[in-house]
Amino acid sequence: MTTVEGLTSASVDGLLVPPGQGRVVETPAQRVTFKVTGTHSRMASTFEVEVPPGFDVGAHVHTRSEELFYVLEGELDVLAFEPRIRTPDSWKGWESSSGNRVVRATPGTVIVVPPGCPHAFANPTDTPAKMFFQASPPPDHERYFEELLEILRDGGPPDQEAIEALRLKYDIEQLTPLKHR
Repeated sequence: MTTVEGLTSASVDGLLVPPGQGRVVETPAQRVTFKVTGTHSRMASTFEVEVPPGFDVGAHVHTRSEELFYVLEGELDVLAFEPRIRTPDSWKGWESSSGNRVVRATPGTVIVVPPGCPHAFANPTDTPAKMFFQASPPPDHERYFEELLEILRDGGPPDQEAIEALRLKYDIEQLTPLKHR
């Protein structure tokens, strides 16, 4: 610790997470690598998420969280707008009042989702996709992922009631169902 002009400052180290490192939580439905957690950042939790073929997170909305997605590999269908009509079974045909529609995101695509904005992603292809995902503020998404992946661990049809209860606990209003092959 050093003192400069009456101010005290401690040495602060940054965090370096090499490729392939980080705590991994995995089920047949999804693989999430925790890269930066609330322990290391007051700003956001950061994850690398592998999205298998057929996985659909379902449209949902947060009242407090802001999210950022960056597609690293593969392709994802993504939604990040308020539709004219919210249909409860599927978000893939939604359209906004200004004409926005679901898009196919390829590597390099960035999606920013402010609080209150409905959003979703799905992998409609036969190959896995990978994305960088950041959620602010931490650590709610860390806890949510841990508990969601526990529910999905068996690989069978998802327990929609358990997922709904979990999402309500973490400020997630589910608009359409989560699905995976």
